[in-house]
Amino acid sequence: MPSGADIVEVDFITPRHLSGGGDPAWVTVPLHRACGWSHGHDPLMPRVLLSSPDQKALLRLEPDPDGQWWTLNHTAESGRPAWYASFGARTPVELIAAFTDALTAPAPPTDAPCDPFEPLRQLAWSAPAVGADGLVSPDGTAYVQRLVNAEEPGIWFVTATLGPRPVWQARFDAHTPDHLVAAFTTAIADPKPALRADGGRSLPTRNPGVVARRTTDVLAVDIAGALEERVQTLAARHPLPPANPMPPTPPPSRHGRSR
Repeated sequence: MPSGADIVEVDFITPRHLSGGGDPAWVTVPLHRACGWSHGHDPLMPRVLLSSPDQKALLRLEPDPDGQWWTLNHTAESGRPAWYASFGARTPVELIAAFTDALTAPAPPTDAPCDPFEPLRQLAWSAPAVGADGLVSPDGTAYVQRLVNAEEPGIWFVTATLGPRPVWQARFDAHTPDHLVAAFTTAIADPKPALRADGGRSLPTRNPGVVARRTTDVLAVDIAGALEERVQTLAARHPLPPANPMPPTPPPSRHGRSR
């Protein structure tokens, strides 16, 4: 029978967009270990910098009380200008991970049009009040919109709110690939609960009318193994190239002359 030290009390939270930020390692560790992103090291700075193997993408995680804590900048490529995405401190790591997993997927997306609103429509997200655009979650605590004004055309905003108070916001500029935005909207609409082992300290509210919590005991080894399993799953998407066999040693010349 496991001892008390082998058990962790965890909460399963719904809706997942109000589950708090979670452990940043859910994003950063797989990027480094499974996808080959490199990182610098500065023990005097409270930040993480990760750069993609091709040096085209840079993910910055930095405490910023006045702005977004997560920022991903991508350089321009053929046919697409540079773009960025950013996420507030309380954006659940599961949602950010859905975005970075899509970004690092080895298979290129198809050329078929991709509508980031579609995953929301399929789960009964609806148009907000008259005069506003976008889609709002059935409980009214999440709002996805794409600006169409002349100043910032095409920018996506995803906002989690509690009444008039924003909890977090994700932003994707007009050149962010639609399939990446769709990965994020698919994740926010997912009814699957988010797992949190911090005793609910990261929750923006404990109001049972807004957030449902199911608390249970889980083996500590299972909690620790979840991240490792995620790393292994993502690493399997990037199989190592087959080793080049050593060329056969040519036989000695039968007509050569030794000296």
